[in-house]
Amino acid sequence: MAAFRLSPRHLRVAFCAALVVLIAALVAAPSLVAKPAHEHGKSHSGGLTITKSSFGTLEGAGVDRYTLANARGMSVSILTYGGIIQSLSVPDRRGHVDNVTLGFGTIDGYTNAAYVKSNPYFGASIGRYGNRIAKGRFPLDGVTYSLDINNDPNSLHGGFKGFDKQMWVAQEVQRSGTVGLRLSRTSVAGEGCTLSMPSTPPCTTGYPGNLQVSVLFTLDNSSRLRFDYTATTDKATVVNLTNHSYWNLAGEGSGTIYDHQLQLNADKFTPVDSTLIPTGKILSVAGTPFDFTRFHAIGERIRNNNQQLVYGRGYDHNFVLNPSRHPGLDVAARLFDPSSGRLLTISTTEPGIQFYSGNFLDGTLYGTRGRQYRQGDGLALETQHFPDSPNHTNFPSTVLRPGQTYQTSTVYAFSTSGHKK
Repeated sequence: MAAFRLSPRHLRVAFCAALVVLIAALVAAPSLVAKPAHEHGKSHSGGLTITKSSFGTLEGAGVDRYTLANARGMSVSILTYGGIIQSLSVPDRRGHVDNVTLGFGTIDGYTNAAYVKSNPYFGASIGRYGNRIAKGRFPLDGVTYSLDINNDPNSLHGGFKGFDKQMWVAQEVQRSGTVGLRLSRTSVAGEGCTLSMPSTPPCTTGYPGNLQVSVLFTLDNSSRLRFDYTATTDKATVVNLTNHSYWNLAGEGSGTIYDHQLQLNADKFTPVDSTLIPTGKILSVAGTPFDFTRFHAIGERIRNNNQQLVYGRGYDHNFVLNPSRHPGLDVAARLFDPSSGRLLTISTTEPGIQFYSGNFLDGTLYGTRGRQYRQGDGLALETQHFPDSPNHTNFPSTVLRPGQTYQTSTVYAFSTSGHKK
């Protein structure tokens, strides 16, 4: 039998057909296509994923961005610089997904001169001590420690180079029903006193003790983002860790949050002096613009002639959460945006929450979408121990000693509703 041979024309047709089949297979199975070297993703059960990508470099060191995502359209991106929540996207009541936290699209945004000057701490992990310490000084075991005066005349959020300006070590964490990222670092004795930065009066000691600290971020398919903070020390110190994300549930860069509805599980608050340091008193919110025990629009009373609002240029106050009836997490706050239907419910083990209505945003910063951030364009709800606790014996203690473990947890749960709850 004569051998069967293809003509050159038939060979070209066969080659083209094979090429078409190969391309179709690659399109149908994108997992077969190699991802760029700067990005990789891992799938977990139930549609939960974690993806790592580059977010640029800082002083020669690479900054990584880890994105956790679930099957319901929620995703959160976290940076190894500052432990920053760079973006958090969730669907609205119509299924439209938008970023609802303030931030920047590149590392340059977090290090430019305007940001450093105003330092709103967008999305940052805050430490060693979140909030203010009066005149940058506190006593502990007979010794007075001094800190950076970076919020004249007080120390704020750990000083000129707090946890928000440090590089963290990242570790992906796999657990049943969640996807997670643990960020860790060592806060060495003396942090919080940056002698190369201007400080009046100059600090001399910083925080005592070497602090081993970690923050575990986990996301589940119920759209709950959980923070678990852990720390140990080799010498008595003070610790107060939190996250400083700014929320605008209508979408980042969409305008003010004054029509957002807020409810706080707090019958009392800690009034402040003109430098925003607590006076030491704990007052009832009843009959004041600080009563959020029922839903109120944030802009409803923010410009009232109230001395506390004058001091803060709006809300910048610690609310004393109502005592827990059981161990574990309790609902601290609910934030609702009528336009999108997005609802944020915050639960925590902490005794307080700082409500800051973005009063010092001054229009000098432009966010992820290139929109200008002005006063009231975002708000922070920081779960915490009280400001200046080391100087107020009637406040819950923030002292951590060797052999003890600092442990607190907070959950941000996102959902949608047609009306306020």
